[in-house]
Amino acid sequence: MLKEKEQDILPEIVKLRHYFHEYPELSNQEFKTTKKIIEILNKWDIPVVPTKLNKGLLAQIKGDYPGPTIALRADIDALPIEEKTNLSYKSQNTGVMHACGHDIHLSSLLGAAYLLNQHKEKINGTIDLLFQPAEEVGHGGDQVIEKNVLKGVDAIVGFHNMPTLKPGIIAMKKGPLMAGCYHFVITLHGAGTHAAQPQEGTDVVVTQAAIISQLQTIVSRNNNPFHSVVVSVTKVNAGETWNVLPEMAVLEGTVRTFYDEDTELVKRRLFKIVNDISSAFNQKADIDWTTGAHPVNNDEKITSIVKNGLSLEVEKPVETMTAEDFATFEQIIPGTFAFIGSNGDPQAVGVHDPHYIGSDETIQTAIKYFVESAYSLLSQLK
Repeated sequence: MLKEKEQDILPEIVKLRHYFHEYPELSNQEFKTTKKIIEILNKWDIPVVPTKLNKGLLAQIKGDYPGPTIALRADIDALPIEEKTNLSYKSQNTGVMHACGHDIHLSSLLGAAYLLNQHKEKINGTIDLLFQPAEEVGHGGDQVIEKNVLKGVDAIVGFHNMPTLKPGIIAMKKGPLMAGCYHFVITLHGAGTHAAQPQEGTDVVVTQAAIISQLQTIVSRNNNPFHSVVVSVTKVNAGETWNVLPEMAVLEGTVRTFYDEDTELVKRRLFKIVNDISSAFNQKADIDWTTGAHPVNNDEKITSIVKNGLSLEVEKPVETMTAEDFATFEQIIPGTFAFIGSNGDPQAVGVHDPHYIGSDETIQTAIKYFVESAYSLLSQLK
């Protein structure tokens, strides 16, 4: 019966995906997207739960029998990218594109919501349906947690489409899957002078160069070689003209890690290297360190339950240094996150590219992933 319902709803879900792709909205601006999702859920008699979220929403399906509460999560925001595909449903919003495939994610969750709601008599417990805002920027996960939207949830499930995998394939594993993302800004304060008289100042350009070089020793000489870590200086700014030594220099960059202990090591060493070198050159350094996302680290029990309950092909994924806001939820709720194939063409571009194309075929697999994950967790969690 479930399979028959799936075939009935799939064409409508694909049409909805095309609609969301045509009318994307940026992080923290997902007003029309949220309104459309609510409209669809109301039509299907799926209750929307009042929350303090301004964008995004939580819907809920209560089974006919008591049991645990699980959450299924999809992100709904798009990117500030001008679409360069030839899709018949390409973006109509100038400079905005679902270049990360969140239109696939939210449409798949809608399809799963419809099917699960059709069979509430089979559900022991409660299913929270989280349509999360601001995954790309704006820390939407933090907004959800701070506003207590997922109170009482025992497990959470999510996925991201993966263009390098063919549709129909799911890749998932226990433990680290996606890296944590951290942003640093280093501001060096020296004394400017004429370039012909460097002895009269303290040269922040030389200090800057020394710091950039020594930061790379954190990975090569301090970090466990069996733990992948990236330290990248990505932006350097100093000076306004060719014959003056500037009084200030700024470096920015990113750190990517899979383990919290590696993050603390990198942060500690970065601060010491910067402060020691700047002090040696008689300068002062200000360091700003912020967390973009924690590592996605899948819970062993939840991942086993979900994986063993899937009727779909499951592969072992390749870990990636890119980050995901889903990690915010895994900090406080046991969860699992998977990759689902969305293209598979060897020439296919990745996400965050103006030529990105995610296949409609992804939706059927993602719906099954959500539905089967829900049934498995609700039947096995106590």
